[in-house]
Amino acid sequence: MSFASTQPFALGEFQITPISRAHGADQHTALLSIRRGQGTQTHDRIYTFKPEFKSKDSALMYAAAQGRYWLLNPASLN
Repeated sequence: MSFASTQPFALGEFQITPISRAHGADQHTALLSIRRGQGTQTHDRIYTFKPEFKSKDSALMYAAAQGRYWLLNPASLN
């Protein structure tokens, strides 16, 4: 199993990092890290999404889109 991520983006106190996890030649899962705080007060939530993708890039684009949607509507991932 291998992981790939894109550049994180931030808004205010939140840092959003799209991540892709590969498990097979053409099976990738989209994950999203939402980090808040600094130092010992850092909280990081990782969300895993159900659809499987055939490429790393597709999974990363989906995770990034979910992160942007979360910034507009934080209750969407609860």
